[in-house]
Amino acid sequence: MTDSPTERVAIVTGAARGIGAAIAKRLAADGMAVGVIDLAEDATAATVEAIRAAGGRALGIGADVTDGEQVQRAVQAVADGLGAPTVLVNNAGILRDNLIFKMTDEDWDRVVAVHLRGAFLMTREVQRYQVEAKWGRVVSLSSTSALGNRGQANYAAVKAGLQGFTKTIAIELGRYNITANAIAPGFIATDMLRQTAERMKVSFEQFLEGAAREIPVGRVGQPEDIANAASFFCSEASSFVSGQVLYVAGGPKA
Repeated sequence: MTDSPTERVAIVTGAARGIGAAIAKRLAADGMAVGVIDLAEDATAATVEAIRAAGGRALGIGADVTDGEQVQRAVQAVADGLGAPTVLVNNAGILRDNLIFKMTDEDWDRVVAVHLRGAFLMTREVQRYQVEAKWGRVVSLSSTSALGNRGQANYAAVKAGLQGFTKTIAIELGRYNITANAIAPGFIATDMLRQTAERMKVSFEQFLEGAAREIPVGRVGQPEDIANAASFFCSEASSFVSGQVLYVAGGPKA
């Protein structure tokens, strides 16, 4: 359970599956009520049901995080259904990988919109509840790809951008007892990486095995590894940690 005297309300975007679902369930286990947001409300059902089955409170909401009106409605729905949200995890993301000479305008624009515009719109909407409460946590999902990765000019750019966004939010909102941090996952076994394996024309199992050989700890990451880091950043214990980027990659990345 959280060490807060009152129940916190969290919002996790892109929480229907993978890393987002693991974070939502972990925050619920920590004692938070969780607004589970994904593009389609139906897709959030499994995450919501898992939280409720474990005795937690959760609400599933369908929203496109790139649409300002939908973001406003989603955050209001969480506030009405669970209480004022003071924890936000910006996890929603997509891949549109390609080499730069093959990358289309839409490939670029959509990735920028979901990752960067989505984080901006969600944070702007939630921060007003955080400022009023004089307490808040913002966690955004970056990536080791922020350091550069072949075929991911769009993804690398937005993940690096989220680090700058995080540091700026930490400066602007710190006076209100609001912290902002980013998590940069390395190779995490999720359905999103299945797309990468398919693009490389290898089986997912071969893809995982090859990646594990290159990781110092000898295994690929799991969504729960990222959820563990998010749990700390969203807790009372992290109150003097802000504007930081934590690489969760099984070894150093620089």
